[in-house]
Amino acid sequence: MSGSHRVVIVDDERLARSELRTLLAEHPELEVVGEAESVSSAAEVIARENPDAVFLDIQLGAETGFDLLELIGAEPAIIFVTAYERHALRAFEVNALDYLLKPVTPDRLRAALERLSLPRPESAPTGPLDYEDRLLLRLDDRLAFLRVDTIKYIAAAGDYSYVYTSEGKRRLVHKPLKEWEARLPANYFLRIHRSTIVNMEHVERLEPWSNYSYLVYVEGVDEPLTMSRRYVGKAKDRLG
Repeated sequence: MSGSHRVVIVDDERLARSELRTLLAEHPELEVVGEAESVSSAAEVIARENPDAVFLDIQLGAETGFDLLELIGAEPAIIFVTAYERHALRAFEVNALDYLLKPVTPDRLRAALERLSLPRPESAPTGPLDYEDRLLLRLDDRLAFLRVDTIKYIAAAGDYSYVYTSEGKRRLVHKPLKEWEARLPANYFLRIHRSTIVNMEHVERLEPWSNYSYLVYVEGVDEPLTMSRRYVGKAKDRLG
């Protein structure tokens, strides 16, 4: 890990704050600039110190760490530190950088700090992508790079999406299908259904199906995808 980061610890238990401060002391690139035990005191410390990251407990007396996020906006980076696994999904829905379970181990803390040194996904360009680009995304529950040219197809999952890659993996991405459609290079990727975008480089063949729709066979995928009637005309225009 390189660079210097100013951090704040927020936990309603003094012993927990002390233990985390001891772990963080092993990392000279960090400076603990404040501590807080409640939502209100944390908001004051963060406003005064403007830290790079906050180590934030979920349960803060009668309030929660999520209440604090409504007061401090998008910055700084949030690393949740909690005894409960059940809040993990919501934590990543609010773009938390990481989610550490107590008791925090040195190795797990080190991994979180390495993520702190990576570029924030929110600051990444939002314009059109090139086929050779790499994206820093939250894949499942961690930050990782994804190469655009490894994407076979993308399936909608509510406000998120599943990305199926040439490595045979399925990854949950915190990005809706409409955002993918707006950014992916149009000479490679084609919307074939309201819930599916396919990489044409990986399409083996198309077969007519019912009601003027088509089955789309993608290499390495057992079940064919469906090109709905609504998108057939657009596909013919694109494919000639």
